[in-house]
Amino acid sequence: MRRLILGGLWLAGASGAAMAADATQLGTTLTPLGAEMAGSKDGRIPAWKNEVQSTDGWAWGKPRKEFWKYKNDASQYTINAANMAQHADVLTPGQMALLKQNPGFQMDVYPTRRSCGVPDFVADNTRKNVASAKMGADGWSLKAAVVPGIPFPLPTTGAQAMMNMKLRYRGVGVEYQNGYTMVSPRRGSEDWITAGYEQNYFFPTGKKGSFNLSDVGNVEYYTYFTYKSPAALAGQALAANILFDSSSNETFYYFPGQRRVRRLPAYAYDAPQIGFENQYLLDETAMFTGTLDRFDWKIVGKKEVLVPYNAFGAYDFKAKISDVVGRNALAASARRYELHRVWVVEATVKQGARHVSPKRTYYLDEDSWNAVLAEDYDVQGALWKVREGYLVPVYETGTCDVLAFSQYNLPEGRYVFDFTTVGAGTDVKWLTESRGERTKASFFTSENLRAISDR
Repeated sequence: MRRLILGGLWLAGASGAAMAADATQLGTTLTPLGAEMAGSKDGRIPAWKNEVQSTDGWAWGKPRKEFWKYKNDASQYTINAANMAQHADVLTPGQMALLKQNPGFQMDVYPTRRSCGVPDFVADNTRKNVASAKMGADGWSLKAAVVPGIPFPLPTTGAQAMMNMKLRYRGVGVEYQNGYTMVSPRRGSEDWITAGYEQNYFFPTGKKGSFNLSDVGNVEYYTYFTYKSPAALAGQALAANILFDSSSNETFYYFPGQRRVRRLPAYAYDAPQIGFENQYLLDETAMFTGTLDRFDWKIVGKKEVLVPYNAFGAYDFKAKISDVVGRNALAASARRYELHRVWVVEATVKQGARHVSPKRTYYLDEDSWNAVLAEDYDVQGALWKVREGYLVPVYETGTCDVLAFSQYNLPEGRYVFDFTTVGAGTDVKWLTESRGERTKASFFTSENLRAISDR
């Protein structure tokens, strides 16, 4: 059996042999969420400390970067097409393709700051999960866990690692008063798609304390959004829920031209999102969304990679869109890279299932379980799409999160930038306590969608 030695951990090869689960590692040799506590041998990745991000003077509505401990860090070096071969050992295939294809694309590299903390109650629940969390017999659904917490801090399968990404602590909700989805023009055109929206997420598993998954319900999240612009999308609205143990998610869509709500059972997986010229699939949302059932998931190993980290520029609600969103890529100042260890998870479409991207690779930050990079391959096996998730420390939750992300369609030379507040005038808000109707399941029903939508 081939083994990959990485920072004292070993991962089994195709045989799937399991690493012994030992909760005593958490908080000693491993962080409370299962990352290697020690730094790298060369010192470029420092040891992890549970640094509580100081929020003295910060309040929602003030720029987050201005209150970050390391806001004055300077770039150490820059990678571009001319010198990328010198840094190939810390780049992914997707990053190298972007650098090669896009002459203006560059990666400014900063000192590594392991700024993702964890609240005590999340750490305690994660420790309990070493013995209590269980996947379903199907290999992809979640059947038991203590929440809020990481279910599998010592993962032995790719599906477990992806479930950790889904259950990272984000509070009970996320609120966008003003958000944007942008799609760059086709070749030869200057016409952007810029969709403005209002959106809410509700995470039933995010309530402070310690609860069994069976007690709070097996819902990963509820979401609602309504488009404000452009005119072709304005008034359209959606309410949906995503489950941990079922592919039959409830998705309802309001069409103002018809003045009715329709249930969309097929609006999932690789279905194109409405209004974006086939550039944006449903399960590409926020790096990956939806159930895991169409793919076989495999942990390839761990790797030190330059990833978007502490990338506050992608959330700068006071910035001008023109200063951040370029014709072929986001401005380098918004992307900001650091060297971190990531779990590499490979997804291969199951025999008998279908997907327009039959192979995918996800890179999960070891400290926070956020997906920070992803690559999709087409049916011919060629690299097709590259996603970057812009991770930031979240002062409200004491953890880190990825909301804003970009996706580059290599053959067509277009990209999507979503969940950004750049140019919006208002910041995204993470909620740690239930507040109002939008942190209740009853808000996300077809009946309520019909009642609150324009007629």
